Amino acid sequence: MPRVVALYRHPVKGFTPEPRESLTVQADGRIAGDRVLAFRFADAATPEDRDGLDHWPKSKGLALESFPGLAALRLTHDDDAQRVRIEHGGSTLVEAGLDDDGRAELSAAVTDFVLASAEGRRLRRPGRLPLTLVGDGVRARFQDRAQGYVSVHGTASVAALSTALGQTVGDRRFRSNVVIDGLEAWEELGWEGGIRIGEVRFDAAGPIVRCLATHADPDSGERDAKVLTTLTGTVGQQEPTLGRLLILPGVSGAVDDATGTGGTIRVGDEVVVG
Repeated sequence: MPRVVALYRHPVKGFTPEPRESLTVQADGRIAGDRVLAFRFADAATPEDRDGLDHWPKSKGLALESFPGLAALRLTHDDDAQRVRIEHGGSTLVEAGLDDDGRAELSAAVTDFVLASAEGRRLRRPGRLPLTLVGDGVRARFQDRAQGYVSVHGTASVAALSTALGQTVGDRRFRSNVVIDGLEAWEELGWEGGIRIGEVRFDAAGPIVRCLATHADPDSGERDAKVLTTLTGTVGQQEPTLGRLLILPGVSGAVDDATGTGGTIRVGDEVVVG
């Protein structure tokens, strides 16, 4: 029987994954505490409207796709105190709360780090500075799609990709919320209909087409694996795909649309397809 072997949330878009023993799936289909904050470019500090839903495209803020060096930072978000600490090389780069002064301090420190990195020139492009830290630290708003979802992949798919690459890549590189053992390689790509993980029932949504973020080592930020061309070349996919999106039945996708039935997912939970 397939089972959950790892769970992750990402409090700040594009930054450190946080391993968890359990995740709460909210009634809007999002993971509590996942992508509740984001560093956005100056000209994109408010959301776009996509079919009546707030949308925050990752191309208009800091994300691993364009700024892989962010992976070298270690970020923790204290949900209760509403404070963010960012470390680099074992030392604290910045620690501050989410009031106006704290946000300014966090944005300034991250700006200085990125400007000094190999991707600094990208941040200097017109309309990008100053960075703005957006989000209330509570609502999960900054996923790559306007509709709320939970992302999953199987360990066998990552192992098959590692074989094709000729090097070992780990699960954290793909930034999924849920990692499942006991599936065949690429099996999750064929899921249809209902999926149950522990006590939570989902509908299978689309497969996850991957981007350049997966080329970056999740610890160093170095682009050390040609994931996209390996998936479309050696593996033979039409698009570079790894993992699956799951949505709650009947949820529109709007933030705070509390019409779904969420619940808690735990490491060790069984996964039932169909």
